[in-house]
Amino acid sequence: MTTPFEALGPAFSDPVEPADFPKTILRYRNDRAAKTVGLGQLSGEAWLEHFGRFTPLPDNIQKPLAIRYHGHQFRQYNPQIGDGRGFLFAQLRDDQGRLLDLGTKGSGQTPYSRFGDGRLTLKGGVREILATEMLEASGVPTSKTLSLIETGEQLTRNDEPSPTRSSVMVRLQHSHIRFGAFQRLAYLEEGENMEALLRHVREVYHPDIPDGPVAELAPALLARISERTANMVASWMAAGFVHGVMNTDNMNVTGETFDFGPYRFIPTSDPGFTAAYFDEYGLYAFGRQPHAAIWNLQQLGGALTMLADADDLTEGLKAFEPAYQNALRDHCFFQFGVASTDLSEDLNFLQSLFTWMTETGAPWHQVYFDWFGGQASAERAFKSPIAELYSQSAFTPLKKSISSLTPASEAELDHPYFARRSPETLLIDEIETLWDRIAEDDDWSLFHAKLDGIAQKREAMARNQT
Repeated sequence: MTTPFEALGPAFSDPVEPADFPKTILRYRNDRAAKTVGLGQLSGEAWLEHFGRFTPLPDNIQKPLAIRYHGHQFRQYNPQIGDGRGFLFAQLRDDQGRLLDLGTKGSGQTPYSRFGDGRLTLKGGVREILATEMLEASGVPTSKTLSLIETGEQLTRNDEPSPTRSSVMVRLQHSHIRFGAFQRLAYLEEGENMEALLRHVREVYHPDIPDGPVAELAPALLARISERTANMVASWMAAGFVHGVMNTDNMNVTGETFDFGPYRFIPTSDPGFTAAYFDEYGLYAFGRQPHAAIWNLQQLGGALTMLADADDLTEGLKAFEPAYQNALRDHCFFQFGVASTDLSEDLNFLQSLFTWMTETGAPWHQVYFDWFGGQASAERAFKSPIAELYSQSAFTPLKKSISSLTPASEAELDHPYFARRSPETLLIDEIETLWDRIAEDDDWSLFHAKLDGIAQKREAMARNQT
């Protein structure tokens, strides 16, 4: 059986061989996600065979495909990239009929590895599991980590103690088609292939957009991708998440968070907070993420000028700002467990809140946690580790605003999660502590404890889903 991506033809990817690893030690298996795509019944042996040795799944891609793309990396165009340590392993339908990709990371060299070894450190895999679990719990559209297998190799890296342990990871997400795939086709002046890719994206991922002439379809799809990207970035801002490397090859057509590298969650409100040590000029700082997203969308729009009028594409880009404003309000209010009212009033409240948090240094996630459900949590808030901040005069106007907010109908404070004094967080020191335990003693207890804490948050927040 030919999968939808395979049906595009050979112009968009290269068949590759997976690495032959000396060991396959299972470190993480996401059965919750596996069940949604019909993989929950796999035996332990079969799991290692498919996701450590990459034996094809039945009636699916028979040889892994390294997807071709270019991209801007810190705004410098690079035509020498593509899937360099991963490939598309399979495509499956979930229990809602939606197409999902099984993509890898650390599965070996490809034609696009350049000078890299095509491997993933075990630490990198652990970090990605934690990120995807926390983002999902926080209502952020994200890829999901399906599997992590330690492979028994020793890797040398410049940015962490070496030699270090290796792993191979499989992620689950709706699409691995990146902005950079369109940029590559524009660079090579392959207009026919660009149209084919555009129509594929509409048919598979945005079928509610009417089909039609490509000159009309391109701006319509750009508008939809702009909306999805705006929603994703707004959810990052609400969750206090800094992606770190918002290159055009790390943005996809379905608006899902993926390609995790040096990400961070902010401890306090700081627009200048950066995640990547090599982001010397703060290009992808926390407060600049919306602007970075718009710039990336402009590059996608520039590539699509092969198919459509530039003015029409510019109109498509205008979808970003209103989508972002609505999504920021919605995601922040999700974190607060309160219902929205008037957009302008809601955004004014949030601006005042963020200003207060920046000026006081209040812990970002603690504030959301303390006031979940609005005034209904006032008693909890004044028992918080930062209760003193709420008693200061600077907070009085915000307290008044919070008291006027209506708890979301689903917001229930009787979940055990809200009996805690502090929320579950994923700050850099926590990650380093649990990793040190793994690296030094092969002790995974803190890792599993963190996953349990995140799962509790996910369950509590799920009651607030709209």
